[in-house]
Amino acid sequence: MADPNLSSFIWSVADLLRGDYKQSEYGKVILPFTVLRRLDCVLEATKPAVLAEKDKREKAGLNPEPFLLKTSKQLFYNTSPLDLKKLMGDQDHIGENLRAYLQAFSPAVRDIFESFEFHTQIDKLAKSGLLYLVTEKFATIDLHPAAVSNARMGAVFEELIRKFAELSNETAGEHFTPREVIRLMVNLLFIEDDQALTKPGVVRSLYDPTAGTGGMLSVAGEHLASLNPDARLVMYGQELNPESYAICKADMLIKGQDIANIVFGNTLSADGLFGKLFDYMLSNPPFGVEWKKIESVIRKEFEQMGYNGRFGPGLPRVSDGSLLFLLHLVSKMRPAVDGGSRFGIVLNGSPLFTGGAGSGESEIRRYMLENDLVEAIIGLPTDMFYNTGISTYVWIVSNRKPAARKGKLQLIDASGFWQKMRKSLGSKRKELSPEHIDDITRLFGDHVDVSRKVGAGETAPMAPISRIFRNEDFGYRTITVERPERDAAGKVVLGTKGKGKGKPVPDAALRDTENVPLAEDVDTYFKREVLPHAPDAWVDHDKTRIGYEIPFNRHFYVFKPPRPLAEIDAELKGVTDRILTMIGGLTK
Repeated sequence: MADPNLSSFIWSVADLLRGDYKQSEYGKVILPFTVLRRLDCVLEATKPAVLAEKDKREKAGLNPEPFLLKTSKQLFYNTSPLDLKKLMGDQDHIGENLRAYLQAFSPAVRDIFESFEFHTQIDKLAKSGLLYLVTEKFATIDLHPAAVSNARMGAVFEELIRKFAELSNETAGEHFTPREVIRLMVNLLFIEDDQALTKPGVVRSLYDPTAGTGGMLSVAGEHLASLNPDARLVMYGQELNPESYAICKADMLIKGQDIANIVFGNTLSADGLFGKLFDYMLSNPPFGVEWKKIESVIRKEFEQMGYNGRFGPGLPRVSDGSLLFLLHLVSKMRPAVDGGSRFGIVLNGSPLFTGGAGSGESEIRRYMLENDLVEAIIGLPTDMFYNTGISTYVWIVSNRKPAARKGKLQLIDASGFWQKMRKSLGSKRKELSPEHIDDITRLFGDHVDVSRKVGAGETAPMAPISRIFRNEDFGYRTITVERPERDAAGKVVLGTKGKGKGKPVPDAALRDTENVPLAEDVDTYFKREVLPHAPDAWVDHDKTRIGYEIPFNRHFYVFKPPRPLAEIDAELKGVTDRILTMIGGLTK
């Protein structure tokens, strides 16, 4: 758990900033300073040895870097004789000395401070006359590993990230996934592998292509540590927002992860971990964000590389790129023969049903279902995220399904599993309690059809909350039904040349389409549904397209019979009587 004294002490720095900084900007100072002080403390013990080693290797004309890493006993080092305590001794030159100290870190750490735009904050603090005071405050906090473990430091840092995300509410949702949603996803991700994950010395990789501030990676790490303290989760991520990237990298650094695995940039247009495959993946990509800016790069990969690239199955419409992230994750799965992969991704509703047969979206769904990759889709309550109130869905995807799940897709309607938050945060008004997370995890783990009563009383209808389908249940054929053109006398017009010679000419104005479930024979359907109404119709088989859609809500719809007429009449009469009485009162 986070240390309340430590985080409130760090928080007290905010009192110094008040007035010169807006509340939503506190994080820009406090987060990088917290990281700086932690690194300062972590490197303190080996600092003299690192300086001596640098001197020795440079005299021998060698690149000191590999030796410095070894000497510092960390994944980073600093070659400056300065540290925060020493900076205190020269109040007049605090700015330039602090800069020189930052410059002396190894490149991966310098990158963190650059992404925080820490130099801008140093200038701003100096101008406000606050630089010495803030640096002094941090120089007095004991963040040595002996006093504050990696796990505790990570928890403190996360608590600060969360506080600042809440303060700058307008953007919090973009880079921040509610903790309880991540916990649910992590539960669902690891549930089938609990046995494997408890073996001693197990090492697994986890990847988030939209890492934000690293929340998904952190929660997954905590979860695995609680299952098996000896397990090692190697974390990888990519993030597009510089500040979120800096926070994520800093968080990983504090927890002892190799920050070379966290890369900056747009995952879709420039995959920073090209060719790497992972055991587990988690992602909450931005909802309904258009990809026009990177369209040419994506199309080029699609057209030139096909299935050798990431987007072989198809491209969604430019107004919503969320399915591109789904395909990106599929391309990062280890082949099943090498142990396979599982991942969880949060998507909005449109990837479930947008796009008819033959469209990019439908082709992507077709690819996912025909290759038996989707284990389950869980519908979450509305108002769960900071920046949107819309319905969201967690997809659990795997290329190593257990035998009972093969060929099947489980839908879980968890939209009723929530409690009201004491205080709304942006659009987030609801949250999942630990019990809700357990219930949903159990529904997924049991993998059976489940219904429960809606409302009280004996006659309350039963509503399904978990349903198991075959993959092909979501497929259909769109058939084109043609009717003949007729002349003024009502006679069927016949073709005069080519393939259509002697055959009825189709009338484009009467052309219609029908969706036939994949499991049903087209001719049987046609004879039953179409011919009785249009005896002269036929199917143009050349135009048949296969489509897939997942009409989630339709599968959980519960019919509520209308109330008896007598009851409605009585209610109307009561209303009319009241209106008449009111009118009577006015005319007196």
